This record gives sequence, C-alpha cells and structure tokens, in this order.
Amino acid sequence: MHVFDYNKTNFLKSFSNIIDIPHYYGIEIALIGYSNAGKSSIINSLTNQKKLARFSKMPGRTQLINFFEVSSKFRIVDLPGYGYSNAPEAVKLKWQKTLYDYLEKRDLLQGIVLVMDIRHPLKILDYKILNLIIQKKYFLIIVLNKCDKLTISKQKIQFDIVQKKIRSIIDTFQIVIFSSTHGIGTNTLRKILNIWYNKIYYSN
Repeated sequence: MHVFDYNKTNFLKSFSNIIDIPHYYGIEIALIGYSNAGKSSIINSLTNQKKLARFSKMPGRTQLINFFEVSSKFRIVDLPGYGYSNAPEAVKLKWQKTLYDYLEKRDLLQGIVLVMDIRHPLKILDYKILNLIIQKKYFLIIVLNKCDKLTISKQKIQFDIVQKKIRSIIDTFQIVIFSSTHGIGTNTLRKILNIWYNKIYYSN
C-alpha cells in the first residue's frame, strides 16, 4: 500500500470558478463543512504545518476552492465554508454556487471529509451535503472536530448520536473524533486517506 508523507504537502493554487481548474492527474479529496467547523486547522494538523491553510478567528474567510498537493496524484481540496450568516446574501450565493459546481461536476473528486463541530453536529446544510454525497457515491469521512471542548464521555455520546443518524441514510462511512490543538485523530485521518487513495487509484 502506498503511504503518503503528508508533511510534504504544499499549497497548489486557489480558484474562484470551477471552469478555471485544470484537469490534474490522479484524485481529489474535499473538505467541506460550516465556516466555523475548523477545516483549515484540520488541514494544518494533517500536514503538520501550522500556516499551510490560513485561518482566521472570523469564520467565512475561505471564499475560494483551495488546492493542496500531497503528491502529483493526490490533492486535498478546501471548499468554501457554508452557513456564515454575516456575509452579504450575494456573497453567500456565490460561495454556494462555487461549492455545488465543484461537488457535482468535478470528475476527479472521489471522497468527502465532512467536518462538524462535535458540539453541534448534523445541522441543516450538513444533511444537504450528505444527500449529494449519496447521489454521487463519494467516499465519506465524518470528522467530529473540537473534541477537546467535551469530556470523553460526552464525546462518546455525540459519536453514537451521529453514527446512528448517518447510518439511517447512508451505508458506508467512517467517523473520526478530532482535535487539532490536542493532536487527536490526525494519524487516524491520515491512515483512512491512504486507504482511500489506494482503493480508488488502483481500482481504476
């Protein structure tokens, strides 16, 4: 099995429109979630680079489709966060179109990492993304982020709730409890992504 060195991941390029994205080689895995779910922190933790994916205390700053190259055959894609209510309506609509265009039309996209704050999982827009994942038959990982905000017993309760609800609508998925500040879940996420890559790439 091919194992990637995620520490060597580099920023590739950002795009505001799917038609501008080149047809790269290999596969893409996208991170998606509410604007305050912590996608950038997960990318930084995954790659062991504190400033690779820039983040701000003000949510909603990821307005572009950001590509990070793990290797020439494998890219991680950070999609615009959704649900940021303080953004102007026209801006929110543009982000939404960009996001759905990529999810629906990008043929190199093979898997989704759906990021949620473990304290507030499975909100309305998460379910909309799940329905699209089912339609497109993407691989799915649910990352329950910011687990350090809860006790271990409460983490388990939230895990069980999410697992039960997801299982009622989709057959195959994985859940990772995660905290970038405490280094929880990073190695597990890396291992799953490696397995995904090998399963997808060598089956084509």
